[in-house]
Amino acid sequence: MIKEINIEDIKELFRERNKEANKGDFGKVGILGGSINYSGAIKLASMSLTSLRSGCGLVRIIVPSKTVNMLGPYILEQTIFAYDSLEDIQRAITDLDVLAVGMGWAAKAEHLGILEYILLNFKGKLIIDADGLNTLVGHLDLLKESQANILLTPHLKEFSRLTNIPIKEIKEQETSVVHTFAKENNVTVLLKGSTTMITDGKDIYLTKYGTPGMATSGSGDILSGILAGLLGYLEFNLLTVSAATILNGLAGKLAEEKYTDISMIARDTIRCIPQAIKKIRKGEK
Repeated sequence: MIKEINIEDIKELFRERNKEANKGDFGKVGILGGSINYSGAIKLASMSLTSLRSGCGLVRIIVPSKTVNMLGPYILEQTIFAYDSLEDIQRAITDLDVLAVGMGWAAKAEHLGILEYILLNFKGKLIIDADGLNTLVGHLDLLKESQANILLTPHLKEFSRLTNIPIKEIKEQETSVVHTFAKENNVTVLLKGSTTMITDGKDIYLTKYGTPGMATSGSGDILSGILAGLLGYLEFNLLTVSAATILNGLAGKLAEEKYTDISMIARDTIRCIPQAIKKIRKGEK
């Protein structure tokens, strides 16, 4: 089944919360990334803030111990877990509902070991993005061994690198190629684009939200943050993933209206998430 998803389809996911609710009701999210050579530590902080703005109860940023000083000034509501070993990572992820992996990684052999450990041991909802996808290249067999609910979030170039299929060939039969890949590897794929495709190898959902102003550094991190935040307290399925893309696109549209398509930056999208949620609740585009 191929279905285009709109605001009316996702309104119920953003209903008002019970007055007796507490942070434990909305999930624990982990964001594992960063490296000593990566200068964009603030992106991890922004991504974690995005998850909180999207409604999860707690965010834990899991980074190499040598990078903690880079992140410190940007962390308020979130918590930091510094690691030096796989044993540290085991402690960091053991109680998480959602784990997002790969943002800010450099091309290092040690990251394959970390990703392999996570795929073979983590049993929650797992988002692999950015350099996590690059690390996965040539090791797709690990996906089939995992007990996690896995979401891959590539853009076209990353998907081409992951599958070793030329971009031109993917474009010619995009629906078939992405659907087959998801089915064969037992994962859900979110292929970013002007029309975003989400498939679990069974059904295909399409969303068409987004603006030219979102074509800027860090926008992919914002989407991953929203995905992690929503999956913290919602079920892992195509509708929830679609809801994240719509919330991201609508917040981006509101940011563009305020800052223009030339001047908006990724952080502007974060600022507009609350207004976007209000619009979704009202069924407004």
